[in-house]
Amino acid sequence: MERDARFRFIDLFAGLGGFHIALQGLGGQGVFAAEWEPTLNRLYSQNFPGTAVWSDVNTLDDARVIRTQVPEHDLLTAGFPCQPFSKAGEQLGFAHTLQGQLFFKVLDILKVRQPRRFILENVPNILRHKRGETLDTILTELKQAGYTVQWRKYSPHEFGVPQIRERAYFVGSLDGLRDFQWPEPTHQKTDIRTVLDDSALPSRAIPPQTLRAIDMWDDFLRRSPADVKLPSFPIWSMEFGATYPFDDEGTPPAIWAEKGPRELDGFMGSFGHELSGLTRERQYELLPSYARRDGDYRFPTWKRAFIRQNRDFFWTNRSWIAPWMEAWKPWDLPQSLQKFEWNAQGDERRIDKFVLQVRASGIRVKRTTTAPSLVAMTHTQVPILGSDLVGVRRYMTPRECAQLQSLGEVRLPESDLTAYKALGNAVNASVVRAIAEPLLRGLVKTKPGLASGSTKAAA
Repeated sequence: MERDARFRFIDLFAGLGGFHIALQGLGGQGVFAAEWEPTLNRLYSQNFPGTAVWSDVNTLDDARVIRTQVPEHDLLTAGFPCQPFSKAGEQLGFAHTLQGQLFFKVLDILKVRQPRRFILENVPNILRHKRGETLDTILTELKQAGYTVQWRKYSPHEFGVPQIRERAYFVGSLDGLRDFQWPEPTHQKTDIRTVLDDSALPSRAIPPQTLRAIDMWDDFLRRSPADVKLPSFPIWSMEFGATYPFDDEGTPPAIWAEKGPRELDGFMGSFGHELSGLTRERQYELLPSYARRDGDYRFPTWKRAFIRQNRDFFWTNRSWIAPWMEAWKPWDLPQSLQKFEWNAQGDERRIDKFVLQVRASGIRVKRTTTAPSLVAMTHTQVPILGSDLVGVRRYMTPRECAQLQSLGEVRLPESDLTAYKALGNAVNASVVRAIAEPLLRGLVKTKPGLASGSTKAAA
C-alpha cells in the first residue's frame, strides 16, 4: 500500500472514517487519524488497519508533540465539531469552551506540518455565524498559515445519494487554486428506495406514543376531503379551537404579568379548553409551550402567522377536524407529536407511502425522492419508513443509514443508538471524493522517509 499510494493523508475528528473511505478510493494512504470517542477510536483501527489512531487532539498541544506524533502528509482532512455553529444549538461558536476551539487545533497542525492541501467540513450555518465574523476568522487564519482557500456548499443528493443534507466544505492549497474547479452536481433526482433492504428486520421498536401519533395523523389525512388543500405550513393542532390572545392584544405571559389570569376569562386554550375561572398555573397547563414562556410578551411575525393560519384552517374545516379531535384526543400526546408537516402535496393521502421523521417541529412527512437528513443530536429523529415501502413500519436500519453517508460496508458500532449518532455526525464519502479528485490533481506524493518522529498512536 505504501509503495502504491499516490498521496498520504490524515483524518481529524475521524468518526466512522468517511474521509478515509473517499480518499483510499482515490489511491491515498491514511497515516494518522484522531477520534476522541473510545468506541469509534477502536472501530477506526479495525476498519483501517495500518493507520496510527490518536485519541484527543487537545493533547497535541505544542509544535514538538505535533512533529513527533503526526506524520508528514500531503492532505489534511477534518470535519471539526459542528454543534457550536449549528442553528439547532446555542451557536456559541469559538466561545464554546469544549468544541468551539477545535478549529484552532486543526490550524496548529496545518502550521506545523504544512500539508499542501486540506479539506474541512462543517454545517452551512458556519458561513453565516455571528454575521460572518466566524467565516472571516477562519479565512484569515488559514490565509496567514500560507493557504489559498475556497468554500462551497454541497448536499449528497446532488451526487446521486438519497439524502438532503447540505454541508459547507473548505479547500486549501499552498500552491494556489488556479487549476482547481469545484465538481458540478451530477444528479437532480434521487430516491431513498435505492438504499433500502426489504429483508431487513426492525432494529428497534418504534415507541407506542409515536405509533399512536402516526396512526392519528394518518386518520387526519384520510378524513380530509379530497377537495380540501392540506396546509403547506406546519399544522399545529394545539391551535385548533384556541382563541387566547397572540397578536396586538398581547400574549398570555404579558397579560399574566400586567393584569393577571382573570384577563384570560372568556378565551380558549389549546384544543378549545376553557381558561375562565382558572388559576394562572392551570391556564399555563392548557396553553401551548410556545405561548407561556415568561418574558415572551410579543410573538415574532412568523409565529403569529402560523397561529393565525392554523386557527383559520380549523374553523374552515371544523366539520371533520372536530370529530377527529374527539376520536384521538391529541392533547394526551407530547406537543412535538401534536404537530404535523405534510410535504407531499398532490400525492395520495396515505402516510405509509412516505418517509417520516419525528422532530421537535412535529412529524414530518416526505416523499421518497426528498429523503430527510440524518441527524446526530438524537436517535429519535432516525427516519421511519412507511409500511408500503418495506412491508412493515420501521426505523431505517444503521446499515441503510450508512448507505446514506456512502460508507459502504464499514464496520459500525454494535449499539444501534451509538451507530445512529455516529452516522448523523459522519461526513459523506461520495461528496468528499467528488471534491478531493480535482483538488489532488498535480499533487506530488510525499517522498518515502520524510515523515519525522514516531507515528505510534496514543490511546
